[in-house]
Amino acid sequence: LNFTASNSNIVRNYFIDDVINGRQDPNLDVWDGFFDFGDPNIQNQQLQLNYELPIYKIPTFSFLKATYSYTGDFQWQKGSDLNNNLPITDEGTGITTNYNLGNSIQNGNTHNIASTLNMETLYKYVGLVRKPTKDDRTASNKRKIAPPTIGKNDAIDSKAKKEDPKAKKPSNSIGTKMFNTAIDLVTMVKRLQINYTENNGTFLPGYLRTPGFIGTLKPTFGYTFGSQSDIRDLVARNGWLTVYPDFNQQYTQETTKVLDVSANIELLKDLKIDLTGSRAYSKNLSENFNTTDTNGDGLSDVYNSLITNSFGNFSISTALIKTAFSKSDETGSAAFDDFRANRLVIANRLAQKFYGNTTYPTDTEGYPVGFGKNNQAVLLPSFIAAYQGTSPDKISLSAFRDIPIPNWTLKYTGLMRLDWFKKNFKRFSVSHGYRSGYTINQFRTNLDYDAATPQAVDQGGNFKNPTLFSNINLEEQFSPLIRLDFEMKNSVKVLAEIKKDRVLSLSFDNNLMTEIQGKEYTLGLGYRIKDVRIRSKMAGPKQIIKADLNMSADISIRDNKTIIRYLDLDNNQVTSGQTILGFKYKADYAFSKNLTAIFYFDYSFSEYAISTAFPQTTIRSGFTLRYNFGN
Repeated sequence: LNFTASNSNIVRNYFIDDVINGRQDPNLDVWDGFFDFGDPNIQNQQLQLNYELPIYKIPTFSFLKATYSYTGDFQWQKGSDLNNNLPITDEGTGITTNYNLGNSIQNGNTHNIASTLNMETLYKYVGLVRKPTKDDRTASNKRKIAPPTIGKNDAIDSKAKKEDPKAKKPSNSIGTKMFNTAIDLVTMVKRLQINYTENNGTFLPGYLRTPGFIGTLKPTFGYTFGSQSDIRDLVARNGWLTVYPDFNQQYTQETTKVLDVSANIELLKDLKIDLTGSRAYSKNLSENFNTTDTNGDGLSDVYNSLITNSFGNFSISTALIKTAFSKSDETGSAAFDDFRANRLVIANRLAQKFYGNTTYPTDTEGYPVGFGKNNQAVLLPSFIAAYQGTSPDKISLSAFRDIPIPNWTLKYTGLMRLDWFKKNFKRFSVSHGYRSGYTINQFRTNLDYDAATPQAVDQGGNFKNPTLFSNINLEEQFSPLIRLDFEMKNSVKVLAEIKKDRVLSLSFDNNLMTEIQGKEYTLGLGYRIKDVRIRSKMAGPKQIIKADLNMSADISIRDNKTIIRYLDLDNNQVTSGQTILGFKYKADYAFSKNLTAIFYFDYSFSEYAISTAFPQTTIRSGFTLRYNFGN
């Protein structure tokens, strides 16, 4: 537990009568007003709490470790002295009233929960353990370097252990293998990690109170330590807010929530899978306000909310793999055709929910009145259902998802167990990775929406939605789709991989969908020539430098294409794209422990998908000398 606080004060006792920007008093010396601490300018305080939950001390939950941390911040900042007594004259009555525009207060808090579940500890606790096999005994014996030296008593104990009739003897029976296989499947999840972080904050201008020398616990004790309880009405009732009628500074509130989940899985002994999932939500609220002085005492009594606006962003991991390999080019897209067809299904679902029955009016195209084909509430779930490969009858109608769908990476090295691979390769691995996400770039409050009149329609004849969206993105990456990485016995290294990606962006401003596709093929070769001899004076008396020559070459082809698709027109246009052919070669030779020479050659050729752009070739080549001044 840590608590810190700091105050910054302004001392200006050198002015005559303490008048701002007034004349300095020439009669003052250095000791006059020495103990005058001045007026508070900025006050900051922070509370930090870190707590490790002791649940792991219970034997049943020894596999679970969790920590919680909390940070609460508070800041009071002085307003301009020019606004402490601002004279405002009423043009109608000619009466001048002095207003204090006040100061500002803001606070924030951060909650973080980090938990780790070591599932292997849990499996051992409940008895999910493999039976020993002769293969395990053989592998264990191979790992032993030399037999330990033991005394006479130790030898007797060791002999007794070997002759223990209750000890489980290794077996390679079919029953043992089937049992161990079942245990491997049940215990394939080895580790889970869950992290949740939440940040909140508020900013309230027009606050009249000032802190004391050692700080303040106002407006509330909780607020000064980061609490997000609504204090607006309380502060106004206590007369702590400015009553200036044309006050235009905004009350703001911020919220950010981030969830990260990961899991390590071993489906087979040499097959490792990492799963990751994430969800992020952020929202900012801003509000214009004023207060009412009902008692006529010049102090606030009632808080009045005028215009409230909110905006934010949202992202979550998802899966688009069902449509990843479906037809999609400049001639057409199967998923985009599903997007068009889904609109009617989604519109009917929304209409049934809105009208409460199935006997609602429809327009000339068969869409329910108020839920036309270009209504944002219709387009968004139709778009997601089409590219996720989900039925439009089952897709959620909300724009925000609660549960992230995990992405994955996997690596398999089990081929090295085969004799042919052992004979020809030093290492051999196969990798695959998949990542996909759904993002709302910005959502905001529809200021034209009135909850009291939900039947109100916009210019397009659609019911007004309480929330508006600028655009949404669906992103997918096979990184890689497949990768082969191996090194042969003769020191030849080979890396071959295929990557595939796409980005789908739906704009609600013009109802256009932009699709960016990418494919990349890479082949890399590496070879090391050992003990290459070069005659040089740098070698000292022997005049010969002996070191390895490392060479690597990569050739890659990448094809990018951007296609615009129109919802209401049978028209697809390729607006940009290029095919990039690349070749890279590098060779390095170490003349000494500190000096290395590198030769490089990079070649790139680009051919564009549109006729208005010309092909481009780039060649870079040269030598680099790198000297390391360290040890």
